[in-house]
Amino acid sequence: MFTERSGLIVWVTDLKAANKHLERYGSVHFISKRLHYAAMYVHASKLEETTKQLQKLAFVKKVERSYRNEITTEYSNNAADKSSFYTT
Repeated sequence: MFTERSGLIVWVTDLKAANKHLERYGSVHFISKRLHYAAMYVHASKLEETTKQLQKLAFVKKVERSYRNEITTEYSNNAADKSSFYTT
């Protein structure tokens, strides 16, 4: 039903060009005006191909892969309860 997506961080020199042209390669999630980067999502099957195409653009400094979907977000509570320790 849903396609697999991968995140990319694209460091740019020209925000106006980035805003105009990056939509062709995937969905742009966020563009930072202060730090000059764009966070975007692309199809996971076309990740390498899209990265190479983005690096060829004149306004792109660097393209990094986002590892957010590979980080575990489910945590277990293995720590002992310290509430009884502090009550006297």
